[in-house]
Amino acid sequence: MRIRSFRLGDYVAITTIWRETGLEKKEAESMDDLAKQLAWDSELVLVAEAEERVVGVIVGTLDGTRGYFYRLAVNPNYQGHGVGKELVVALEKRLKQRGATRVIIMVNQNNKTVIPFYHSLGYEVQEYITLSKSLTSSP
Repeated sequence: MRIRSFRLGDYVAITTIWRETGLEKKEAESMDDLAKQLAWDSELVLVAEAEERVVGVIVGTLDGTRGYFYRLAVNPNYQGHGVGKELVVALEKRLKQRGATRVIIMVNQNNKTVIPFYHSLGYEVQEYITLSKSLTSSP
């Protein structure tokens, strides 16, 4: 398996993985979000390749000394084989090289099945409440 930076030709493969794993939003939103992150820092969007095909993806971002990642997804046929772990470790390394001292992730509270995976990588549940507001709807 090889971890590398995202290339434009990977878009169909990663959106397919997001769809297969339930992370796909509306296609236009996904492309817009991805385009913004690529413009901000394309080296923080990583893919995993196995057998010359994209089998996993992670999208990271940096805010000062805090690194974040989201949309970690692995092709269901490759889950449980260390792909997600390798993506997280590779992204953490890139974030640290850019000055990050902490990595923060958000997990949907209804997606409790991923918590043991993150615990195994050293992540701890924090006692925060996350609030959000959509800026796309009318006031």
